[in-house]
Amino acid sequence: MDTTLSNTQDNVPSRLSPWVLFGIFLRLGLTCFGGPTAHIGYFRNEFVQRRRWLDEHTYGDIVALCQFLPGPGSSQVGIAIGRMRGGVPGALAAWLGFTLPSVVLLVAFAYGYTHMGHAGSVQLLHGLKVAAVAVVAQAVWSMGRSLCPDRSRATIAVAATIVVTVLGATAGQIVAIVLAGVAGATLLKTSTNMPEAPVGMPGTKRGAVICLAAFVALLFGLPLAARLGNVYWLDLFSSFYRVGSLVFGGGHVVLPLLQAVVVPRGWVSIDEFLAGYGAAQALPGPLFTFAAFLGAIGRGVPSGPAGAALATVAIFLPSFLLVGAALPLWGTLRAFAPMRRAMAGINAAVVGILLAALYDPVWTSAVHSAADFCIAVLALLLLTWWRLPSWAVVLITAAVTWAVT
Repeated sequence: MDTTLSNTQDNVPSRLSPWVLFGIFLRLGLTCFGGPTAHIGYFRNEFVQRRRWLDEHTYGDIVALCQFLPGPGSSQVGIAIGRMRGGVPGALAAWLGFTLPSVVLLVAFAYGYTHMGHAGSVQLLHGLKVAAVAVVAQAVWSMGRSLCPDRSRATIAVAATIVVTVLGATAGQIVAIVLAGVAGATLLKTSTNMPEAPVGMPGTKRGAVICLAAFVALLFGLPLAARLGNVYWLDLFSSFYRVGSLVFGGGHVVLPLLQAVVVPRGWVSIDEFLAGYGAAQALPGPLFTFAAFLGAIGRGVPSGPAGAALATVAIFLPSFLLVGAALPLWGTLRAFAPMRRAMAGINAAVVGILLAALYDPVWTSAVHSAADFCIAVLALLLLTWWRLPSWAVVLITAAVTWAVT
């Protein structure tokens, strides 16, 4: 049985209806633009300042925990808060409310993209691809400043870029993450600052072990089942589950792993991939819902809404299992200094992986002329110095590209 978080506020109920949590997170899913860092800020305003469900210390603890896990960090924060306030049904309600708006919109975009005329498709595609250059470049810069503040971590980031570029996205990312974790644990002298006081977390150690065992069993069992079954839907589920299990850093970092899964197999073309990525930037909610577009537009069966649902569940399922496993054990994990140093190294490698993705496929597929370069630089200016939201920059870039082509 879950033990819910004790409240410092007497007027806050210890357990809430899943419908209440769904409504709160649905509103956040409709209004949370700006990526995972911005989402965390929105959550803090909602649950710490406005509703006072959590104090600053507890919220910081949750965010720190989710930064240590692979998968979408902001969605995991929402899942953890939902678990604290409504148990497992509350976690499901929080996740569904936060992801549903962008999933629905991306499925609609996939349908419209598939049925558009050729000329309109080409113009829209090119604008979204150019916008992706600016968005990924801005992410590399901002993440690099926070995750690579010294020479050691900057070196790890550059090494990860070289490894991924030489070995390719799939094998290179795994090798880069493993080596960065080892280098961080053994060589780094600094580690992530974390609160030292213990905090109550929901769940039991038995439940944590069950969740962790299920996570590992699916991670290794699904590829075997997909190979033996030789059916598209099982291969799709297995592939997206693996992506959700291996992406450290969340957000834009999912781009190269997903590209390596769907494009070489012919499920989605590189043009379709970058078009969907650009569209995902213009929408609120987690960027991991990009999986819904890929599942909807894929060439296998199922596609459309069924394919979108299958891909979305697969890429987020590891987060549910990892949050369920980590919450009861977080106090022990955060006291382990080598683990903090390893994660510091992995976070630096995440920047390098994203930098490699900025070159290929984002830059190589989008910038083919001086006009493309100028539009990408303009988009970067709007993102970084004018601080326009990414969705607005994507729309502006698409409109300018449409006008000049």
